[in-house]
Amino acid sequence: MNEAIVLKSTGSWYLVKDINSGKVYDARIRGKFKKEKIRSTNPLAVGDRVHFELEDNDVAWITKINLRKNYIIRKSVNLSKETHIIASNIDLACIIFTLKYPQTSLGFLNRCLITCEAYQIPALIVFNKIDLLSEAELTELQEIEEIYLNIGYNTLRISALTKASIEELKNRVKDKTSVFLGHSGSGKSSTINALQEDLNLKTATISNYNEKGKHTTTFAQMYEWDFGGNIIDIPGIKEFELVDIHKEELQDYFPEILRYKPYCKYNNCLHINEPQCAIIESVKNGKISEKRYSHYLKLIQELN
Repeated sequence: MNEAIVLKSTGSWYLVKDINSGKVYDARIRGKFKKEKIRSTNPLAVGDRVHFELEDNDVAWITKINLRKNYIIRKSVNLSKETHIIASNIDLACIIFTLKYPQTSLGFLNRCLITCEAYQIPALIVFNKIDLLSEAELTELQEIEEIYLNIGYNTLRISALTKASIEELKNRVKDKTSVFLGHSGSGKSSTINALQEDLNLKTATISNYNEKGKHTTTFAQMYEWDFGGNIIDIPGIKEFELVDIHKEELQDYFPEILRYKPYCKYNNCLHINEPQCAIIESVKNGKISEKRYSHYLKLIQELN
């Protein structure tokens, strides 16, 4: 049985690469797969390992999907009750954060990090477009960065335009399968091009009217780095909603809450207004960011 990795998904057709020969084939699905216990619009995702049979016309028919070690999932854009698997079998998720052009909200960043925690995907917060920031904005960025460094997340400041710290980013993604998450216009494709110019991914300028980005990537696709590893290029994400996370387990995906919750008086403490709550006390004494805690409370309300 031949084994391959899914390089591209357009819905009904796929592009797969034979793991042994390196040859790339157009592919289709044969039969129905037993999917994970999720309502997903896509049975296959870029990054999936699959088995296939080759027809005489060099079309690969996918017959089996291997168990995923992890995946990134979000609510489907058009179908509110369905989900969409963005990518699978990921070694590193690079979350592209821009203070402006466009502005990335801390809520978006937190939701991405929660999903990475839930599906055990290492994360790197990449602060892009630092060349556009004033001294006051760099100070604001420093304050944001310190919140996440104190939690234990890795961060990196870059400029895809000036190539500041691009070599450092290259070292971080080398020999890994990475995915870049961010808003449209945040510089995902520009950063990929800065890392390897001959990929020449399509990019777009930001609209001056509302500082929103335009989608330049239509379908998710995996590319091979010439310095080792792979990058999964995905369409820009406007909003990132949590999937299959219940309010009782949300605290487990905030590392700083997970760290202090054993000191709460009650085992079932949700850290909202319970007496002798170690989390509320940690917020008061500055051990936990007030901004992060406020977003935790907001998500608890949403998950009710």
